[in-house]
Amino acid sequence: MRSREEDLVELVDADGAACGKATVAQAHSAPGSRHRAFSVHLMDSSGRLLLQQRASVKTRFALRWANATCGHPAPGEPVVLAAARRLAEEVGVRSVELTEIGVYGYRAVDPETGRVEDEYDHVLLGILGTEAEPPRPDPAEVAALRWISPADLRAWLGRSPDDFAPWLAGVTDVALGDNA
Repeated sequence: MRSREEDLVELVDADGAACGKATVAQAHSAPGSRHRAFSVHLMDSSGRLLLQQRASVKTRFALRWANATCGHPAPGEPVVLAAARRLAEEVGVRSVELTEIGVYGYRAVDPETGRVEDEYDHVLLGILGTEAEPPRPDPAEVAALRWISPADLRAWLGRSPDDFAPWLAGVTDVALGDNA
């Protein structure tokens, strides 16, 4: 089976303009290359957010809690299309309308692996209606799922920031603003 580490990502400048391509592995190797990414927050009808604990085999920030799904569009691929595909692959959620809310730029080094995140991260929000099928995570991608209120998430982030992927606080701020 082919590793997603071999997939191509779109390299971008500080303003998000495409300026090349690299494999996932190359873009995340030190010193890191700024590339396009996406992070999806899913909200249920009660206003809770879906968190996933990243699987132990992840090459970056394994076993840390993160938003519902994240990933990289292929060069030239529409972000919403790539995000919907990864949402289905990772957590088994399909047919949810995703809305791009904004962009969060960040850089972080995984202290366990030395891999580098340098991402121009498109933040998307999806609302999971009451009629939706429950998430069915892929155990190769996700160690656990948890629904949490935005207020409880922000409190947990404040108490134990190392429990989380380094992008979670920023993408939550973009997705929810000061409303949580």
